[in-house]
Amino acid sequence: MTKIINVIKGTKDILPQDVASWQRMEKIALEVFSKYGYKEIRTPIFEATELFARGVGDTTDIVNKEMYTFEKSDRSLTLRPENTAGVVRSFIENGMARLSPPVKLWYKGPMFRYERPQAGRQRQFHQVGVEMFGVKQPTADAEVILLAVNYLKALGLNDLEVEINSLGCPKCREAYKAKIKEVLKPEFDNLCEDCQNRYEKNPLRLLDCKVDSCKEIFAKPEIQKVIQSDFICEECAEHYRAVKSYLDVLRIKYVENKLLVRGLDYYNRTVFEIKSNNLGSQNAVCGGGRYDSLVRNLGGDDTPAVGWAMGMERLNSLLPLVETQKLDAYIVSNSPSDAFALAEELRAAGKTVEFDLTNKKFTKQLEKAGKAADFALILGEDEIKSGTVSVKNLKTSEQITVKKCEALNKI
Repeated sequence: MTKIINVIKGTKDILPQDVASWQRMEKIALEVFSKYGYKEIRTPIFEATELFARGVGDTTDIVNKEMYTFEKSDRSLTLRPENTAGVVRSFIENGMARLSPPVKLWYKGPMFRYERPQAGRQRQFHQVGVEMFGVKQPTADAEVILLAVNYLKALGLNDLEVEINSLGCPKCREAYKAKIKEVLKPEFDNLCEDCQNRYEKNPLRLLDCKVDSCKEIFAKPEIQKVIQSDFICEECAEHYRAVKSYLDVLRIKYVENKLLVRGLDYYNRTVFEIKSNNLGSQNAVCGGGRYDSLVRNLGGDDTPAVGWAMGMERLNSLLPLVETQKLDAYIVSNSPSDAFALAEELRAAGKTVEFDLTNKKFTKQLEKAGKAADFALILGEDEIKSGTVSVKNLKTSEQITVKKCEALNKI
C-alpha cells in the first residue's frame, strides 16, 4: 500500500467549509481600509535574507531562530517571517517616496516562522496589516490605531483593550537601556538564556520575556521603579501625549503598559497591542507601532512610518462560524445537455447553479438539491417537451411550472 503523505507539522489546510470565514475577513479588510485611503500591495513570499537581518533585527528570535532560509544559486533567500520589511523594500525600490505623503498600503498573505505550533499559531500563518509612510506627526499613530479598532469592530469583535507605550527615540532610549542593564546586573545569572543573550545586544527586549521566572524578577520594586520611570525626552513625551489626546477625542479606550516593547528591533516611540476578550479569554490580535528609522536602514531616505499586523488564524478563532452559502438553484434532470444549457443561462445572469454530473435517479438528485440549494429546477421529459421548468421552493415545498425564460424570476 502506498504511504500517505500528510500535511507538514505547523501548516494547515483551509478547507472549503472554512474558507467563507477567511473570505469575510479579507472582504471587510478591503472595505474598511479603502475608506481610509489604503491601497493593497502584494510582495513576494521570499526575499533576500539580508532584508530581514537588517530590517527585523539580528537580535530578534525571528532572525536568530525562526526563519526558513535556503540557498539558491549562491544566494541566501528567506520565506518572509513578517511583511513590514518587504513592504519597505518595495516602497524604496519602486520610488514611492516621490509620491505625495502619506503613502498608505495594506497587505494580506502567508508568513513563515519555525516556532512551536499551538492554538492560533502555525509555522505557516497569515497576516493582514497596514503601513503608512511620510507622516511624523502623532496623527498618523492615532489613525492606524483607529483603523485597527474599526476593522476589528467591523468583524464583530467589540470587547477590545488597547495597550500603548512609548519607546522614545534612539537618543533618549540609550539612557533607559543603561538603567535597565544596571538594575538587572545583580540578577543576570537568574535570567533565562534568551534574556542573558539580550542583555548586551538589546536590553529592552528583556521586558518582552514570557518566562515566569524572568517576570518575577521584573516585578521586584527596585526594577519596577526603573521600568515605570519617565525616561523619554520632552520631544518624545509631547508626541506620546498628543497620541493619547487623539485617542481620547476618538473615544478609544486604552491602558498604558510600560512593559510593552514589541518583539522587533525597528520600533521607536509609539508601540501598541490590541487584545480581544471575545469568547471569554483575552487574546492579543494586533500589534504595531512607529518605525521611523527602518526606511533609512534599508537604503532609503529618512522617512517616518507607522503600521500594524494581525494574525488571521488568531482572528478567525475568535469569530463566529460563517455558514456556507447555499446555491440559488439545483437542476434536477436526466438530460445533461438540457441541464447544462439551463445552468449556463442562469450562471450568466449571476446565479449560483449546479446539477448532477453523474446523472443519478431523480430521487437522489432531489435529495442532493434539498441539502445544497434553496430551489430545485426540475427538467423532466414533460418539461423538456413543453419548454418549461418546474420550480420547487425547497423551504416551503411549493412547486410551480413556468416557461424556461421565466425561471430566473422565480429563484
